[in-house]
This record gives sequence, C-alpha cells and structure tokens, in this order.
Amino acid sequence: MQVRIYRPAKTAMQSGKGNTKAWVLEYEPASPKAADPLMGWLGSDDMTQQVRIKFASKDEAVAYAKRKGLDFQVFEEATKKPVPAKNYSDNFRFDKLEFGRF
Repeated sequence: MQVRIYRPAKTAMQSGKGNTKAWVLEYEPASPKAADPLMGWLGSDDMTQQVRIKFASKDEAVAYAKRKGLDFQVFEEATKKPVPAKNYSDNFRFDKLEFGRF
C-alpha cells in the first residue's frame, strides 16, 4: 500500500503553529469515493482512508513504514522566510518625517 508522510501546515484559523510539530502518516486512497444513491453523501469502502498516525519525528514515521512493508513518499516541509515585524507606531516616527515636501 502507498502511504504519504508529511508535516501538516497550520490552518487558516490559527495565528500560531499549533498541531504542526508532529509528522503524519496517511494512506493513499485505494478506491475512489462514490455518491450514495439515497442520500447523495460521498463514501468509500476503503477503511484505510480514515487512518492517520502521528509521529514525533520523520525518522520514526519512515521506520514504521519500512517495518510494515509500506511504499512511502515523504513530503518535506517548505521553509518560510522570516517577515520583519512592523509596528503601527513606526508610521509616526520622528526620524521618518520629511518637512517641506507636499
């Protein structure tokens, strides 16, 4: 079975980095989802889509996948450039004021 190992990104509703420290192992879908004819809900007979295993490090997740004989693909996390902090009060600093230019 094919699995993917990645570190989840923070959600749009978070300002901090909560729930982004653990590495996650997820199974790839083995069968496509189909609509239920009565209710119209999407569903599948593949129960491995519900399995998400969290690990403290990438090495632990890779070791687990090798031990279970799973084909795995590791997605490295993207690095971010640090953004310099800006304060509202910087708009009114005296050293930035220029007189005589209107």
